[in-house]
Amino acid sequence: MPIPEVEKIWMDGELVDWADAKIHILTHTLHYGSGVFEGIRAYETPRGAAVFRLGDHIKRLYRSASIYHMPIPFTPEELIEATKVVIRANGLKSCYIRPIAIRGYGEMGLHPLAAPVNVAIAVWPWGAYLGEEGIKHGVMAKVSSFRRNESNSIPTAAKATGQYLNSILAKMEVVEAGYDEAVLLNMHGHVADGAGENIFVVRGGALLTPPTTAGALEGVTRDSVMRIAEDSNIPCREKDLARTDLYTAEEAFFTGTAAEVVPIREVDDRVIGEPGPITRRIQDKFFEIVKGLEKEYEHWLEYVD
Repeated sequence: MPIPEVEKIWMDGELVDWADAKIHILTHTLHYGSGVFEGIRAYETPRGAAVFRLGDHIKRLYRSASIYHMPIPFTPEELIEATKVVIRANGLKSCYIRPIAIRGYGEMGLHPLAAPVNVAIAVWPWGAYLGEEGIKHGVMAKVSSFRRNESNSIPTAAKATGQYLNSILAKMEVVEAGYDEAVLLNMHGHVADGAGENIFVVRGGALLTPPTTAGALEGVTRDSVMRIAEDSNIPCREKDLARTDLYTAEEAFFTGTAAEVVPIREVDDRVIGEPGPITRRIQDKFFEIVKGLEKEYEHWLEYVD
């Protein structure tokens, strides 16, 4: 998916021109994948651009960095303000936001603790990750032959750059086979998540989602959906799921910052159907919240101005 260019990117405390946001070819993260990042969205609201759960995303960035022994040389408050600065500098009313911390130039090899840690925040306009038709009518998913990383091999609690090779392999496999998105099982055969999303199914009027112990990332949108469900009196709980639980689901959907809330209309050629009432209820509430139309959830919005 092409990235539309904007004017500025924030890098290590300064705004630089988009074309000048460069790193050295011997940057450690480029060779070994030892970076951590976040995906965040800002939405247009009646009060201007608002970033959805910015503080929670930045907290997760620091948790990921801690797992990989990467001391980020800025405070969370500085990165929150930097996010607002770069959105304002580019005059965006809504956008995708990519903060990333990398081990920079100066060290090579597998013991990188002496490498400098560099931080950048880029923003750009980005529509629905799985397409507007996917939002409206659902996507076709396929269980990938690639298994999700096991947490004692590569910690699934971290959102780290190199870990996404696992998801890239799964995504390429299913897209080339004619599907929209991959579902990954863990090493025990339980459902972990999508290539870049968490997953929910509806059974008996209740929401079920794999626990983080199954290999699922602790998603901010996942947490938001679980809270929305609780506030809406929709039963919701974590549960290990087999792939056949997807085949027999009454409804199913993906969640994630890029994907937002996307219905799943079929898995492995088993038809689930058009988005059901619980999916639509969650989806509608989510979009009302991020667009600043629900006062009850306004504390989830960080206004740029």
